[in-house]
Amino acid sequence: MNNLGIVPMGLTGQQLVSESICIPGFDPSLGMMTGITPINPMMAGISLVPPPPVSAELPVMKEIIHCKSCTLFPQNPNLPPPSTRERPPGCKTVFVGGLPENANEEIIREVFDQCGEITAIRKSKKNFCHIRFTEEFMVDKAIYLSGYRMRIGSSTDKKDSGRLHVDFAQARDDLYEWECKQRLLAREERHRRKIEEERLHPPSPPPIMHFSEHEAGVLADRLKDDNKFTEAIAVLLTWIDRGEVNRRSANHFYSMIQSANSHVRRLMNEKASHEEEMELAKEQFKNALLAILTQFEQIVAVFTAATRQKAWDHFSKAQRKNIEIWRKQCEELRNAHSEEIMGIRREEEMEMSDDDSEENSCKKMRLDDSALAAQAYALKEENDSLRWQLDAYRNEVELLKQEQGKFYRTEEDHTKEQQLHFLQQTVQSMQQQLSDLQEELKSKEYELEQAKDEKRCLEGELLALKEKLLNNMDAVDMNNKDIREKVVLYHSREKHSETHGRGPLKSEKEALLLGIISTFLHVHPFGANIEYLWSYIQRLDTKISAVEIERLMVRLPHMFKQEFTGVGATLEKRWKFCGFEGIHTV
Repeated sequence: MNNLGIVPMGLTGQQLVSESICIPGFDPSLGMMTGITPINPMMAGISLVPPPPVSAELPVMKEIIHCKSCTLFPQNPNLPPPSTRERPPGCKTVFVGGLPENANEEIIREVFDQCGEITAIRKSKKNFCHIRFTEEFMVDKAIYLSGYRMRIGSSTDKKDSGRLHVDFAQARDDLYEWECKQRLLAREERHRRKIEEERLHPPSPPPIMHFSEHEAGVLADRLKDDNKFTEAIAVLLTWIDRGEVNRRSANHFYSMIQSANSHVRRLMNEKASHEEEMELAKEQFKNALLAILTQFEQIVAVFTAATRQKAWDHFSKAQRKNIEIWRKQCEELRNAHSEEIMGIRREEEMEMSDDDSEENSCKKMRLDDSALAAQAYALKEENDSLRWQLDAYRNEVELLKQEQGKFYRTEEDHTKEQQLHFLQQTVQSMQQQLSDLQEELKSKEYELEQAKDEKRCLEGELLALKEKLLNNMDAVDMNNKDIREKVVLYHSREKHSETHGRGPLKSEKEALLLGIISTFLHVHPFGANIEYLWSYIQRLDTKISAVEIERLMVRLPHMFKQEFTGVGATLEKRWKFCGFEGIHTV
């Protein structure tokens, strides 16, 4: 019997398993007759009732199966049943091994066609094939044939016989169809849950319209109506939360808020009426409890009279026992009821002691001066509304003044910011010039110190020569020559230092740099600032600085001149090439 409880049937229609191990009263042709699709046992969420356990002492009896072209002989019943792999989900394909070598597709179809409708047969050259059925339960019938020995015709040749091994096959088509079916079931389940949630979900509130003057007028009328006040106040709250209140709509919202405030008096009157009803209900409850307590007292009196000597002797022992139990129960209930009434009275006395004077005065005022109180309340509301309107107008005037003052302040601040920006730019340019002059002064001081050191050395040598001249008069002529040469050397060095300090060029690098600057400024006839020139030369030499370039151009006033262009915040310092003009003046 397969895992669906279907009785295995032979190819000719006879029952292959005894009735004792099958589900009693099961009709194997019921699903096919009614057209109901068999249930997939691997489907998620479905668990079939397992069949009753089969006794190990009852072996499954298999019979010989006769076909037109071949005969199937069952295996020895004493041998263990053939093993099978785990069934893949949605399996409709079986593997058939151990086929005879001379078995063709027609013989295979003849054998397995009785198990169900075959979709495809894929036969291999190595004595096995794959058979795909249309339904899953047909695979169970095919698995039943595993272990049978197949013989073609009446031949005894080895090529005409073979032992069949039928097992579950894992096919991609079966897995794909099973996954599609699972997805379909999952979609149906989600759709069912969604419908159930939508059914149980509370209905969403109606959408609230946006603010307009027409809608504000309609809402003001609804706020005055007691029956529509709850819905109207919700709409008003939503509009205020959305930020619909502005200068144009402030008066509309104020009138609607005033209408909402007018319901306070109505609500207080309703509260007072409900309190009166509650007082009446309390009074009725207290009277009912007193009546119940009176009846309890009467019942207890009856039990007390029954327990006296005159009547007690005439009752039997069982009746006396019951009467005693009833009396005790009734006394307990009466005591509990009396304690409850005493608690209510204590609460009333405490409330009366705290609020007696206030309630009496309020009741007298309500009864005597109700008309005067209503007039005073109306006058107070009108006074409050006028005061709030006056405050609103004052706030608007103050806002206008603040906006006008801000406008003037912004213009003055803008001019001040422009002046401050211009002053900052001029200070930065002056700081840059000061730093350049300080660097140039440091270089001059260094050169001066070098000249002073050389002068000291020469003076020391001169003093030494003079002492030698005094000591050795014979070598006066030679010393005079040496002294003259050294003095000449000293003067030549001083001149060289002076020319070196004032000379235009110090090295070949400065000459190259001078040529590049001259070419760049000659291409720019309107001049260029030092940052633009330095950014161009830095592409050729990254180690050079803008200070060195400006210092070189300052040392050559006949070749480069400096001009200021622009006015105010656009003031800019530019360098121009004037070598063609300066060659005439040098």
